[in-house]
Amino acid sequence: MLTLSQTRERLQALGMHPSKKLGQNFLVDPNIVRKSLELAEIRAGDAVVEVGPGLGTLTDGLLESGAEVYAVELDHRLAPALQERLANESRFHLTEADAMDKPRADFPGDRPFKIVANLPYAISTPWMEQILAGPLPQRMVLMLQKEAADRFTAEPGGKNIGAVSLFLAAAYRRRPGHAVARSCFYPAPDIDSVLLHLELREDPYCFDAATRGLMRKFFTQRRKQIGALARQAKLPALNGWLDALEAAGTPPSLRPEALPLEAWITLDQTLREDA
Repeated sequence: MLTLSQTRERLQALGMHPSKKLGQNFLVDPNIVRKSLELAEIRAGDAVVEVGPGLGTLTDGLLESGAEVYAVELDHRLAPALQERLANESRFHLTEADAMDKPRADFPGDRPFKIVANLPYAISTPWMEQILAGPLPQRMVLMLQKEAADRFTAEPGGKNIGAVSLFLAAAYRRRPGHAVARSCFYPAPDIDSVLLHLELREDPYCFDAATRGLMRKFFTQRRKQIGALARQAKLPALNGWLDALEAAGTPPSLRPEALPLEAWITLDQTLREDA
């Protein structure tokens, strides 16, 4: 669990500086590593997917806790160094790739798993959407900029809600997380971060790919009423969906951000039945 001075020394030994393009902010507070492991309830034998292991600060904590780690790292400067340092660790599996191409690293998917990750802001939403398409991890502890965490956990009626908020709410419940000050990173980011703690629901719901695409399209025109958006989509099945909404007391004059989660699940079920 590297401190600030140790992180600088290791980067200097590699002859590199943190990459702004890759959104690299290295965690330098061992207490936050320990908090991540605690929130994720890491136990010996757990399978854990890690995104962007970097210098291996969190990786080392996971391995010391007895987990089997499947990591994906894009930086071609960091991946070989980490692979070499952990070459004798049989519980460490590293994939050098973009997390958007390998969102679960090369985890074989043969058992339950968890995700512990420090996500770059630029990929947080598309990466999450890939994860929510399944198979679903039992628990996720994600280091995120506060803005991204607020968007992920926004509720209907709020300005931050989007399609990904609904996909997430259908499958996970938010558990107590942890605030992370910018001083816990090198270099320090411009805003504070949080450890977002997500636990899989007993009855998680996954939206169909076609429904997810339609919902994303609706939210790109969030100022329009849901009735107008449904007519614009020109899908006959949406007429029945609008009728069902009105019967349940939800007028088609509402905007997408105001619709409850149940209404979107009904949309998904309607489109599946019509397929």
